[in-house]
Amino acid sequence: MASPDSRLTDELVPGDRPPREACGVFGVWAPGEDVAKLAYYGLYALQHRGQESAGIAVSDGQRIMVHKEMGLVAQVFDEPALTALRGHIAVGHCRYSTTGASVWANAQPTFRSTPTTSLALGHNGNLINTRELAALLGGTGPGGGEIAATSDTDVLTALFVSDHVEVSGVRESGGVEEVAAAVLPLAKGAYSLVFMDEQTLYAARDPHGFRPLVLGRLNSGWVVASETAALDIVGAAFGREIAPGELVCINGRGVRSRTFAAPQPSGCLFEYVYLARPDTTISGRGVHATRVAVGKRLAAEHPADADLVIPVPESGTPAAIGYAEASGIPFGQGLVKNSYVGRTFIQPSQTIRERGIKLKLNPLRDAIAGRRLVVVDDSIVRGNTQRALVAMLREAGAAEVHVRVASPPVIWPCFYGIDFATRAELIAGRLSPAEICASIGADSLGYVSLEGLTQASGLPASRLCRACFDGQYPVPVAEDDRGKHLLDGLGTEPDRRYRGRASSASFQASSAG
Repeated sequence: MASPDSRLTDELVPGDRPPREACGVFGVWAPGEDVAKLAYYGLYALQHRGQESAGIAVSDGQRIMVHKEMGLVAQVFDEPALTALRGHIAVGHCRYSTTGASVWANAQPTFRSTPTTSLALGHNGNLINTRELAALLGGTGPGGGEIAATSDTDVLTALFVSDHVEVSGVRESGGVEEVAAAVLPLAKGAYSLVFMDEQTLYAARDPHGFRPLVLGRLNSGWVVASETAALDIVGAAFGREIAPGELVCINGRGVRSRTFAAPQPSGCLFEYVYLARPDTTISGRGVHATRVAVGKRLAAEHPADADLVIPVPESGTPAAIGYAEASGIPFGQGLVKNSYVGRTFIQPSQTIRERGIKLKLNPLRDAIAGRRLVVVDDSIVRGNTQRALVAMLREAGAAEVHVRVASPPVIWPCFYGIDFATRAELIAGRLSPAEICASIGADSLGYVSLEGLTQASGLPASRLCRACFDGQYPVPVAEDDRGKHLLDGLGTEPDRRYRGRASSASFQASSAG
């Protein structure tokens, strides 16, 4: 669906956006393969993690060429664009902004070049000490005339290629790997990184492992991706997860690994709720199986006397299946989703916009008229979508509407890579479940417990970040470091030579020597 400024949106109700993941990252080192197309299909599999912009960087061993633009993967790339990206190393990225505005300059992969090296980098996550890191750049930091973008990712990129970064009073040198290994322990927050210089593909994950990152094997090389589903799409065999606090280097000498910080695993629990694809595996457990188990737990904790269990498609479907299996209430489809509404830049008229949720979901009246429904959704953020949904189902003839939610109440904002609303905008941050039930107009409302969701994940609470549910942040966040626009106004204007249509958004650079 197009927003008032004609940008893409996945909102079911205008102004009520769902939780959005920061990004999807993909990297490949594979001599003899068409790495640009591998990256394209990898990003296609990760499109759900970011829909604002997309980009691919490719190295042929001598130079790096980058093509990126605002829009979906299929809108940014066509056959001529991919054909122009020739080499044996690629880094791909699809973005939703959590730090930095949604503008072309902040699209990724970010790129930096010096007389000795060039670097392209994709980042999934969100840093919470970006100002502190930018200060390490001295005169080349924001406001110093060199950083045009306003994202935490661009600060990292500049640091990795800088020849004058001082860490604890020691000037770091020795190439990208050594500088990255020195800088990464200083970065606080969430980061799953895939980056490359002319010769080597790198991958790194923050010590808490907030965001997923996996390593896969091709017959002729290696792949790194945000989710295992992307490995499946390109025919790579799953190898292992990149460990928290690990830096991996892949080139002609093989795969090397080093630990830059002691691991303190705190994987995001919300990946299981909504963010990851259902066909992805996290920490050895399939996301679909986890969501079905959550639905079964939800049925035990919040039973309902009803005739039909229906999901809010698509993310509510596995939990609805589990609820139906555990409760014995038949599962059925009561809502039809138009999957193509969000694939156009055409702005809907005000008359159509007022139809709100029906742009994306339409009820099956014959299936729901006169029936008592259990409606299973993945989460409630602001409540506007659920309010419109309940009203629509009643209008279609539902006798009762019992809402069941496959996550606990989202009470706290996320600073580690999900663009949750501020706490004031989160309905569960200001209303009790009973008050939320009345607000959305449901006959009853039930959330799965935090303990139930944790058990379904198969991981102990000590290895998970549950901050959006319980307010316990693994890495404390200073007030001044909160907000996606914290670097705005500190940088310089981007070079407009690289603006315009996708065909003019490619650029290349080679390092001297």
